[in-house]
Amino acid sequence: MLMKSVLAAAVLAFAVPAFAEGVVVVDPYVRVSGPTAKSGAAFMVIENHTAADDRLIKVASDVAERVEMHTHKADAQGNMQMLEVPEGFLVPAHASHALERGGDHVMFLGLKRGLANGDKVAVTLTFEKAGDVMVEIPVDSARKPQAGAHGGHGAHMPGHKAP
Repeated sequence: MLMKSVLAAAVLAFAVPAFAEGVVVVDPYVRVSGPTAKSGAAFMVIENHTAADDRLIKVASDVAERVEMHTHKADAQGNMQMLEVPEGFLVPAHASHALERGGDHVMFLGLKRGLANGDKVAVTLTFEKAGDVMVEIPVDSARKPQAGAHGGHGAHMPGHKAP
C-alpha cells in the first residue's frame, strides 16, 4: 500500500503542469509549418486558480528574434486578420483562457533555428500578479484541431471563458 502511494506521488509529480502562484499552464504545444519555418505558434490553456483576475503581459523565448501575443479578428469585409495584442490576455479569477488555433496565441517571429516534432521550446510567461512561469513546450506540428476543445476553431473547453 505504501509503495502504491509513493509510486502515485512520483507519477503525479512528473505530470503536474507548469504553475506559479495559482496560475497553471495546461497542454502547451508549438506548431511550425516545417523544419525551415521562420515563424511558429504556441497554444495552451492558462488556468487561474486564484480569487483575482490576472493578465498574461509578456512572453519571452530565446528561440526567436521576437515573441508576441496575437489574436485573429475579422475585418470589415469578413476576412480574418492576425493582430498583435500588446496589452496581453486576461485570465479571469477561477477560470481559464485558451490560447488556440484560430484565436489568441503566442507567435514566434524570426525563428533562430529549425524546430522539429519532439523538440522543446523554453518559454517564460509573465503575468501581472503571478509573475514568471517557465514552460518547456514540446513541438507537435502534427496535432490536429479537436472540435469542442482548445485548438479547435474558436471553441473553448467546458468551463473556459471565451476571449
